Amino acid sequence: MTQPIRIKDHEKDARLVRARVVFGAIMVVALIGVLIARLYFLQVIQYDYHSTLSENNRVHVQPIPPTRGLIFDRNGVVVADNRPSFSLSMTRERSGDWQQVLDVIVEVLQLTPEDRVIFEKRMRQGRRPFEPVPILFELTEEQIARIAVNQFRLPGVEVVAQLVRHYPQGPHFAHSVGYMGRINEKELKTLDPVNYSGTHHIGKTGIERFYEPELHGQVGYEEVETNARGRVLRVLKRTDPVPGKDIVLSLDIKLQEAAEMALGGRRGAVVALDPKTGEVLAMVSQPSFDPNLFVTGISFKAYAELRDSIDRPLFNRVLRGLYPPGSTIKPAVAIAGLDAGVVTASSRVYDPGYYMLPNYDHKYRNWNRTGDGYVDLDTAIMRSNDTYFYDLAHKLGIDRLSAYMGKFGLGQKVSLDMFEESPGLMPSREWKRATRRQAWFPGETLILGIGQGYMQATPLQLAQATALVANKGVWNRPHLAKTIEGEKPVDDNPIPDIVLRDPSDWTKVNHGMQQVMHGARGTARKAAIGAQYRIAGKSGTAQVVAIKQGEKYDRSKVQERHRDHALFVGFAPADDPKIVVAVMVENGESGSGVAAPVVRQVMDAWLLAEDGRLKPEYGGPPSSPEVTASEE
Repeated sequence: MTQPIRIKDHEKDARLVRARVVFGAIMVVALIGVLIARLYFLQVIQYDYHSTLSENNRVHVQPIPPTRGLIFDRNGVVVADNRPSFSLSMTRERSGDWQQVLDVIVEVLQLTPEDRVIFEKRMRQGRRPFEPVPILFELTEEQIARIAVNQFRLPGVEVVAQLVRHYPQGPHFAHSVGYMGRINEKELKTLDPVNYSGTHHIGKTGIERFYEPELHGQVGYEEVETNARGRVLRVLKRTDPVPGKDIVLSLDIKLQEAAEMALGGRRGAVVALDPKTGEVLAMVSQPSFDPNLFVTGISFKAYAELRDSIDRPLFNRVLRGLYPPGSTIKPAVAIAGLDAGVVTASSRVYDPGYYMLPNYDHKYRNWNRTGDGYVDLDTAIMRSNDTYFYDLAHKLGIDRLSAYMGKFGLGQKVSLDMFEESPGLMPSREWKRATRRQAWFPGETLILGIGQGYMQATPLQLAQATALVANKGVWNRPHLAKTIEGEKPVDDNPIPDIVLRDPSDWTKVNHGMQQVMHGARGTARKAAIGAQYRIAGKSGTAQVVAIKQGEKYDRSKVQERHRDHALFVGFAPADDPKIVVAVMVENGESGSGVAAPVVRQVMDAWLLAEDGRLKPEYGGPPSSPEVTASEE
C-alpha cells in the first residue's frame, strides 16, 4: 500500500533558515567583537610593551671598547702601544650552522685543520649572547678580499677593524711590562661584564696585569638601528668610552740594553734600583721572549718551544727565581750583629780556615782553606770571611738572625707593583718545626749566616736588602710605575724603616763593602779598576748541588748546569748612592770574577756620560757652558 505524499511546509523551512542566518550573524559579530577586543588589548592596553619589543628588534646597544693606555719608559720611549689591525669575527646566533660556516672560512682562506680547531675552541668559550667573537687576527689584504667575495656564504661573519696591543721593544721588557692575551673562561667570570663588553684581551703578566684597571679604561656605548639581517643602518646615540691611563715606567731602555749586553747572553738576572725612591731602573731576565707572540694567540708549536726550553725563557728570574743568597747577605748579617751588640767593629775572630762549634768536631770550612788569621768586621766583609760570619751567626742565634733578616725584606714580598713576585724563604725555628717537624740545629744557624742552607731569595730581594744598607735603613719599596697619568703611585702598606741603636753602624758596614772593591785584598778589586767613583759591593756564590764534607769544589767534575751560581750586589757612589745593582749569573761560579764586572758595566752606563766622564749630577766635572757671540 503506497504512503501518502507529505505536503512541504514552506513556513517551517523559512523559520529554520532565518534561525540559522541569525545564529551565523551572531557568531560573526561575536568573533568580530573578540578580534576588536584583542586588537584593542594589543594596540592600546599593551602599546608600551609591544612598541618596546619592536624598538628592541630595530635598535641595539653596542659596546665601544676603550682604547688601552700606553706604556712608556722614563725617557718617553714607547714600550707598549696599540696598532690598527683587521680581524675576522663571527656571531654564532646569526650564523645558523656555525660549524659549517667555520669549514667555509677554512676553505676560503686556505687554512690548516689546526686553525679550524683553534677557531672552534674560541667559539665555544664563554661569551655573551649576540657578541661577535674574533677568531682570526691580522688579516692580510688578500684574506679580506676573499672574505668579501664569499660574504654570501658566510652569514654572521664580518671583518672588523680594531686596535691590537703591540710591543715595539720586543723582548727587552717582556718580563717587566708583561703581555696581553685573550680573556679565558676563568677570567670572564671575575671581570665586570659591563665594563669588559666588547673587550677580548686582558693583561696576563707584569705591568699589563697589575695595572689592568688603570690601563683598560671605561667602556662606551652606541645605539644603532639595524635591518633584519643585523646590519647597522645608522647610529642613533653615542656615549664615548673613557680611554685607559698612560703609564710612565721608571725603567730606562738604555740602561736595560746595557744590562743585557753586560750579561752577554748568559742565563741570569740583573736588577737596578734608585735607593732614594725605590724606582726600578733596569730589570733583566735572560733569556727572554717576544711578548707580541701572545697578543693574538700563540701557536701550539711556538708555545711548546718556549715552555719546554731548558733555558726557561718564560721564567722571570728577577721576581720568581729563588737562589741561596750566599755571601751577598753578609752586610745585613753584620748590621744585625752590630745592632744586637754581640760584636763591635773592632771585635776579632781567629780564622784557621774553618770554624768549629763548642763540643762538636765538625769543621765548617772557610772558602780560603788556609785561613785569614785574625779578622775584624772590616776585613771579614772585604775578604768575605766565612769563619767570622759563622761565629757571628752563632752568637746571634737563629731567632735574632731570622728577625733581623726579615727587617731587610728577606722572606717577604718587597715590591709595590710586581704581580709575580715570590716571597722567598727566610727560615726560622718555627718554620722548620711546622714544615719539617724537626728541631732547629746549631749548625743550621752557622750556614744561614753565610747565606746558605734553607734560605732562598730573589734577585729583587737582594737588591732591596742592599738598597737598605745604602739608604741607611730607609725603606722605599721597589716599583716599576713612575707615574700613572701624571700621578705617582702610592704605597698603601709601607714597611717600617730599620732604626739602629747606633746609626754609625751603617757607615761601618758601608766602608767594609767599599774595601771589597777598592781594598788591597778585596775579593772584587779587579772589577773596580779604573772606576771614577767609589763602589760598595759584596760578592756571593750559591751552591746548586752540595759537596761532601772536606771535599774541595772541582768544576771539571761538575756538569755545567750543576755549577755554582755567581752573585754580586753593590751601590755607587758609595758616599751618596744613586744606583743599586744586583746580578745573578746562573752557573757562573764566581761572584767576584763573573757577576761583579756585570755590576760595574751597569753602573758605568748609569753614572758616566757619553764621553766616559762622571756625569755632573753624580760628582763629575760641570759641563762647559756655551759661549755666546758677545763673550768671544
